[in-house]
Amino acid sequence: MRRISTIIILMAHALLGIAQSSVDAKIDPIEMLIGEQATVTLTVQGQEGAKIEWPQLKPRQLLVPGVEVLNAQRSADNSFVITLTSFDGNLYHLPAFKVKVNGKQLKTADLALKVVEMEVDTTQLNKFFPPKDVQDNPFQWSDWSVSFWLSVLLLILIALAYYLYLRLRDNKPVIAHIKIVKRLLPHQKAMKEIEQIKADKMVTSENAKEYYTKLTDTLRKYIEERYGFSAMEMTSSEIISRLTDTGDQQGLDELRQLFMTADLVKFAKYSTMINENDANLVSAIDFINQTKQENQPTEEVQKPQLSEADQRSQKERRMLKSVIGGVALVAVALFCYIVWSVWQLLV
Repeated sequence: MRRISTIIILMAHALLGIAQSSVDAKIDPIEMLIGEQATVTLTVQGQEGAKIEWPQLKPRQLLVPGVEVLNAQRSADNSFVITLTSFDGNLYHLPAFKVKVNGKQLKTADLALKVVEMEVDTTQLNKFFPPKDVQDNPFQWSDWSVSFWLSVLLLILIALAYYLYLRLRDNKPVIAHIKIVKRLLPHQKAMKEIEQIKADKMVTSENAKEYYTKLTDTLRKYIEERYGFSAMEMTSSEIISRLTDTGDQQGLDELRQLFMTADLVKFAKYSTMINENDANLVSAIDFINQTKQENQPTEEVQKPQLSEADQRSQKERRMLKSVIGGVALVAVALFCYIVWSVWQLLV
């Protein structure tokens, strides 16, 4: 019995809550001109915090034939506002709106909306004119002048870029080929020249001055390339002095004797014997073999030296390429702007 009484009490409270809930609908204004707007406000009266489900209305939906929904949304004061409009003059009956409160569907009262057309005085026919045809806007130079002059500038830039291109095409590039040549080491060059001295039989020649000049020049070139000082412009004693700290003393003594004999032959008309010439030739070969450097690179990269005219030509080509690139970039940007501006005028 207690359980049944409890259920009856709960049902009574629920029915009392539903009975106390109601939905009101107000329209403002109830009369309007064609194209104007009217507002319908739905308000729930009853329990606070009730779960409310408002009507689902979408923009451009016809509430009734001739009446269109513009907007439908919940307002800040917990009411529901529907904005309506109409473009046909008539008296419209708006059916009741359905609202669910705590799952219970409630209806509002029916509403009416009067749409009034504009009054036309048919007695004054001279005030009415037929519809006008579609007319084009008059041409105004001020609207097109900027695009016109920019188009002229674009043509000038294109002509300039073409002229510079012709200049660049006619000005052929300077092609500098880098060569890799075989390089003889200093001792190889010296031994090659000594072999030539032997082949020419200068050792047994009566012209001792020519023999010693050729032999000492060969040694001087070798020393200059091997040790890096200007042996060709130095005296024999100066060369020996520079070489004192670089080799063994025995080799330098033999080289000193060779240079002394050569100086006597060239400047004092000293006469030598064939065996003395042979001994000096052997001393030269021994000095080269004792001081030679192996495992040196035998290839040399030779970069050609460009003349001033070639350098000016290369500089001119680089400048022409830069100018052509800049002119082309400006021309493309200008073309895009012209197309955009003309499009804006035509749209």
